Amino acid sequence: MQLSLTTILLLITCVVSIYVFTRPDLQERLMLNPYRVNRKGEWYRFISSGLIHQGWVHLLFNMFTFYFFGRWIERYFVIIHGQELGYFYFLLLYIGGIVVADIPTYLKYKDSPYYNSLGASGGVSAIIFAAIFYNPTEEVCLYAFLCLPGFIWGGIYLAYSYFYDRQGSDSVNHSAHFYGALYGFLLAVLIRPSAIVHFFDAVIHWSMF
Repeated sequence: MQLSLTTILLLITCVVSIYVFTRPDLQERLMLNPYRVNRKGEWYRFISSGLIHQGWVHLLFNMFTFYFFGRWIERYFVIIHGQELGYFYFLLLYIGGIVVADIPTYLKYKDSPYYNSLGASGGVSAIIFAAIFYNPTEEVCLYAFLCLPGFIWGGIYLAYSYFYDRQGSDSVNHSAHFYGALYGFLLAVLIRPSAIVHFFDAVIHWSMF
């Protein structure tokens, strides 16, 4: 049975992340350190940082979300654009999301030697928001019981990420979440501009009753 791209990427990320849990020296070489990227030219960190996570909760939450939304987006792209182009768009969305989401972080902290960031959240956010664009009224459930249409959760997610990024009161890279989400939404629009009409029509005519 052929594995989906979603499953392959998930397995690679899980294997690398779990291995790195016991190798802090390797984690240090793979995570995004804007200072070393700027001073040492270690540009690979933009991608390698998306393969590692801080711990089990971080890994499981990201990969569960990626699997749930990634399978849908992958199938959607293959059905609409064919296998070859569909896979290309899917990789551009996920890997591009990881890279693009960290660019503002790099620009902000490129002169800060001790700032580090890791995780696939930028790519996962891109996948989620592409799914929201193509199917905005599909219900998304938080913790399996608080269910709202994707476009509503999307707005809450953006507002939350922006607010806490401005606050800077915890160790989470909320900037990557915010810009990964924007990248995913905008790329989804560029890939299929005709879906804009469906998006606004679905949102305008949605009703909770």
